[in-house]
Amino acid sequence: MTPANSPQTPAPVKPVPQEELALVVRGEHGQPHGVLGPHPHEGGVTVRVLRPLASSVVVRYGTEETRLEHEYEGVWVGVLPVADVPDYRVEVAYDGEPLVVDDPYRFLPTLGEVDLHLINEGRHELLWTVLGARVHHYAGFSEPVTGTSFAVWAPHARGVRLQGDFNAWDGREHPMRQLGSSGVWELFVPDIGTGTSYKYAILGADGEWREKADPMAAWAETPPATSSLVFESTYDWGDDAWMAARPDKRPVAEAMSVYEMHLASWKKHPDGSFWSWAELAEDLPGYLADLGFTHVELMPVMQHPFGGSWGYHVTSYFAPDSRFGDPDGFKLLVDRLHQAGIGVILDWVPGHFATDPWALVKFDGTPLYEDPNPQRGWHKEWGSHIFNFGRNEVRNFLYANALYWLEEFHADGLRVDGVASMLYLDYSREEGEWTPNKHGGRENLEAVQFLQEMNATVYKRVPGIVTIAEESTSWPGVTEPTSAGGLGFGFKWNMGWMHDSLRYMANEPVHRAHHHGEMTFSLVYAWSENYVLPISHDEVVHGKGSLLRKMPGDRWQQLANLRAYLGFMWAHPGKQLLFMGAELGQESEWAESRELDWWLMDHPEHHGVHALVRDLNTTYTSSPAMWGLDHEPEGFSWIDANDAGHNVFSFVRRAPGAPDVVCVANFAAVPHHDYRLGLPAEGTWEEVVNTDASAYTGSGVGNMGAITGVAGEHSGQPAHADIVVPPLATVWFRRAETAD
Repeated sequence: MTPANSPQTPAPVKPVPQEELALVVRGEHGQPHGVLGPHPHEGGVTVRVLRPLASSVVVRYGTEETRLEHEYEGVWVGVLPVADVPDYRVEVAYDGEPLVVDDPYRFLPTLGEVDLHLINEGRHELLWTVLGARVHHYAGFSEPVTGTSFAVWAPHARGVRLQGDFNAWDGREHPMRQLGSSGVWELFVPDIGTGTSYKYAILGADGEWREKADPMAAWAETPPATSSLVFESTYDWGDDAWMAARPDKRPVAEAMSVYEMHLASWKKHPDGSFWSWAELAEDLPGYLADLGFTHVELMPVMQHPFGGSWGYHVTSYFAPDSRFGDPDGFKLLVDRLHQAGIGVILDWVPGHFATDPWALVKFDGTPLYEDPNPQRGWHKEWGSHIFNFGRNEVRNFLYANALYWLEEFHADGLRVDGVASMLYLDYSREEGEWTPNKHGGRENLEAVQFLQEMNATVYKRVPGIVTIAEESTSWPGVTEPTSAGGLGFGFKWNMGWMHDSLRYMANEPVHRAHHHGEMTFSLVYAWSENYVLPISHDEVVHGKGSLLRKMPGDRWQQLANLRAYLGFMWAHPGKQLLFMGAELGQESEWAESRELDWWLMDHPEHHGVHALVRDLNTTYTSSPAMWGLDHEPEGFSWIDANDAGHNVFSFVRRAPGAPDVVCVANFAAVPHHDYRLGLPAEGTWEEVVNTDASAYTGSGVGNMGAITGVAGEHSGQPAHADIVVPPLATVWFRRAETAD
């Protein structure tokens, strides 16, 4: 009697019920690898291949081949007469020459049990290394194998298919497998890599197929195209010195002067097209270094479909904007900025996301990323969806995204957009449109938990970076550590100072005496948080006019007011942030559709504003008194906060071991001669900044470069000097190093 598995008796096909084959064909089989690919069975290896529309399918292994038979609706099957699975390829013929391809269903999962556990717990800090599209290189049995592993979280999906330019956008050929009960679907596809476009076809619980871009895609097509793109970085960083020094940085106690910018409208080509990452990397670092800014803050660089949203309606949180080039191009820009000594802060939008149906919305047919409760999941003011902060996997998606930009792209900080909208359940809602939390309050407890978790995680993993909250309310402890119950941010935007100071400046000088307190009130609460003073894009758009045009008076007075305001701002406690264009004295308000008015630099008065900003930054960074105790009351004291009759403010900035700096700001349209100024000490005080200097096209009124403090108490100070205070100007005096 001949044994069943002897060479004389071919091994039988491993049987699969037709109804199970039908599930595979319909894309509803959660474990297609259990049907497709190689399966040892009774001494042979059964191979099933899903190739709809093929005319023939042959399996080639070594020097042998086995022709497969069509079994059911595009499923082909055959038996290899070997006991163990060999290294094989599949030859598929359609109408023309046959193609030889690798079989995705012969590869093991690329995620392990620990990965899946951490994802479901919401604690996978390196989420981007296991989800999304990741190129892998394997040694292979007989030759190396390169391909891409695709993994996506879609827990309520009945089936997920992968479609792209590699399968003529026919997802029937690539059903994905669900990894246990994790909600993660995965498939490794050989022979594809960088530049491959793809989407997921997701069968929802409602029976509807939806084509979705990859939430974790590292790259995306340029709008209006919407597909995700595979990307494998080959970038070789050159900022080793910067990154080695970063962990020891303490931004709160260091100089920080921030240039906020919208990359697409800083400069454009004559035809209106965007500069590339490489072009920006060529010009921007030198420009910022020349101006003396310590940091640049980039409005969102994450992929967004509508340019008019300025990047605040994101569709691909892990993909740099492809309008400028590929992700390695963005790395080049960050690298060059670091090499020029410029820190990089990215605007980040974890509070809400875009409504585009091909993106995150109802991703697996259910409200997955968005909160299912419309009172918490829909942002009325911005017309966008709000993340479900109560879901572990969603919080993980967001804080892993924060880490991604800090670690993979070497960003030095994140400015978190719209924090106030996240903190309050009744934000932008009328009575009856929101439901109190479990304690009966208006606080969004889940969002608070997320912000604390995010801050604690990024500061732990990436020391030396900074997070900054755009938060406009009186929420306590925004910059308190999470260990003390705070939100854990490094800084908070001082919206109160911004509104008060701009309102004061809008008044004609003759009326400013009646508004004097608007410029001093910020010092009542200046040390309650770590503040950034933001003159941001929001203040120069939507009919608000440019910063220059907010100033009263004729052209000369407007420029003088602007220079005086900038001098006051740079001396005020807190880090300063200035939106692009203000350094030119931009005439028109900002519009994302056109570049800055660079032609203004041909006019001396605008070149003067530019030169002043450079000198403010240079003097500021070289004067530790201006920032060493920036967020401590010991670093500031008023000389005279009450001289409303002259529209003058005077104060001292100080830090241990550094010469004191005295600031005098005159917002009257006339100079003050023989103005007695109290000083902290006798001796020479150098006039290191005068915003009325002729070099800035001011009137040239000043103190010949220095003043001398003499004994005699004035305004609570032990010394004084009689000085000239220029009109509409701010003057800084720094105690000479040789002074006793």
